Formats: sequence, structure tokens, C-alpha cells
Amino acid sequence: MPRNYGYARVSSREQKADRQITALLEQGIKPRDIFTDKQSGKDFNRPKYKQLLRKLKTGDTVFIKSIDRLGRNYEEIIDQWRQITKELNVDIVVLDMPLLDTRRKEKDLTGIFIADLVLQILSYVAQIEREFSRQRQSEGIAAAQSKGKRFGRPPRERPPAFIKLKKAWLMGEISARTAAKQLGIHHCTFKNWATKEAETMPAISPDFST
Repeated sequence: MPRNYGYARVSSREQKADRQITALLEQGIKPRDIFTDKQSGKDFNRPKYKQLLRKLKTGDTVFIKSIDRLGRNYEEIIDQWRQITKELNVDIVVLDMPLLDTRRKEKDLTGIFIADLVLQILSYVAQIEREFSRQRQSEGIAAAQSKGKRFGRPPRERPPAFIKLKKAWLMGEISARTAAKQLGIHHCTFKNWATKEAETMPAISPDFST
């Protein structure tokens, strides 16, 4: 007997899918038949979505709240839509867009054409919005960096003994490993600190082989 399934998705674990799940329950879908991912929609490598696909059989119907809950990658949304509706012979219903309801079995191809057209437009818009969001983020970071703002972890403070040990290393009196051991850091970290700061000092040829 054909079954109805629901699929919900939010982009992170902090977000809640309550509104989506409520909308799916209102369609008479049982809680056990609702699959929810808390993951980005950039691709379909999601555990609950894959589990849902394994459950689907010919004649079943999948309900989703809106097309962007299915995904945000234009080409992959189209590919998944066709896989579900054409290969698995399963219907899809997008609650926020009545035209995207493959249960509508018009006698001619008009209904199918309209559904495919609307799907492609909406998927394209979702993809473009995602790319714009990424572009705005990149532009914001670039603007902040141009004003001197730094991102990521702040530089680690040098221990008080670093300057003395750095000079000794630059003079060839001790090895980088010995200096690093006394400071309690990795020798690569010591070399990185010392060589960066040495760029502003008079040229001395350190022994990098140590």
C-alpha cells in the first residue's frame, strides 16, 4: 500500500524544523515517516535524505514544505526530482507551491510542462540566492580586512624567554629544537616565529638544518 512521507531540513543543529514538521503532520503524515536533516542544502549527501530514498516504493508520495528544503544546488535538485518522480515512480508535493504537485495527472503535457518549468525557476532562484549570499560574505570579509580587521585565532603570545632564545638561535649558539623545548612549543613554531621577526632585523644567516 502506498505511503506518504515527509522530508524536512534546516541548515544547522541550532535551527529547529518545527514549522516544517507541523505542516507535514497536518497532511496526515505519521511522525515515524518524517525524515529531518540538520545540514546544509548544498548537496544531497545527507543521512536522513538517503534513508528516505531507501524507503520509497512505487506509488509513494513525498511531501516537503518548500523547494529550498529539498536543496539549494540547482542542478542537483533537478536531478533528484527526476530520480524520485521518473526512476522511483514516486510523487512529490511541495506544500508552498501547489503547481509542484506531481499527483496532478492532467490528460495532456501542459501540467507536466508547467511543473518542470516552475521547478527549474525556483531551483535556479535558490541557487542564485546561495551564490549571492556567499559573494556578500566574501565582500564583507574583504572590506573588513581592508580596514585592518583580522579573522581567525589571534596570534599566540611569545613567551618572555623567546627574544633571548631567538637571538641565540640566530647566532648559531643553540638549535631550533633546543630553543623550542625550553619554550614548550614545537620547533616548527619556533622557526616560524623567529624567521618572521628576523625579517625586520639585520640579516643574520640562521642554521635551518637544526
